[in-house]
Amino acid sequence: MHRYYYDLHIHSCLSPCADNDMTPNNIAGMAVLAGLNIVALTDHNTCKNCPAFYEAAKKNGLIPVAGMELTTAEDIHLVCLFPTLEEAMAFDEAVDAQRVRIENRTDIFGEQWIMNAQDEPIGSDPFLLSNATRLTIEQGTALCREMGGVCYPAHVDREANGVIAVLGVFPDEPVYGCAEFHDAENEAEYLQMYPNLRDKVLVTSSDAHYLWDIRDKRAYFELDDEPYSGDLVRSKLFEKLR
Repeated sequence: MHRYYYDLHIHSCLSPCADNDMTPNNIAGMAVLAGLNIVALTDHNTCKNCPAFYEAAKKNGLIPVAGMELTTAEDIHLVCLFPTLEEAMAFDEAVDAQRVRIENRTDIFGEQWIMNAQDEPIGSDPFLLSNATRLTIEQGTALCREMGGVCYPAHVDREANGVIAVLGVFPDEPVYGCAEFHDAENEAEYLQMYPNLRDKVLVTSSDAHYLWDIRDKRAYFELDDEPYSGDLVRSKLFEKLR
């Protein structure tokens, strides 16, 4: 067993609210400087920068996780993570069919750059990625799980798009094995107020939109990694999250 420091919620320059400096290689490089071992890319309603991030992360000695921050029809954010890049890209295609097409105002929201592994733009998404999809919280959760992923509510301790802020409670249905906090210092208060959080795996991630948002190593999992491989560590991470 070894300690693996993680951040499972980071946005790239494909997310409209993220800085253009959040390129795959810049994210990977900053994660290394922060002392992280496992990093997930979770852009709003898309996984299209995950292939480039996978390459950049491996080049920098990180264990990458492909994911998405899904916005449900209720405007709740869910972290969706996948054991393989192929599963993530299949989920991307399924979610894309459920997006509400609103033309992106680049003068307001900025560009939504799709990058290659050399941090070169190879395209952009012309439609705003941060708005709600047609998928309800139940549908989004079920779709993620059906396609091999792990799904849990994002930043439950924040007002904006947090499941508790939107619903007033942490729901008993759908059943989640995890919940994400933006600030670990809020955990005790929320566990007192919402007892059904007490049996969850509590994940703390940055929700980074700028390079300086990526935190120095704090949150970690103890994972069995013998005989070592990045694929084994990723597999053990998903066993923990499930």
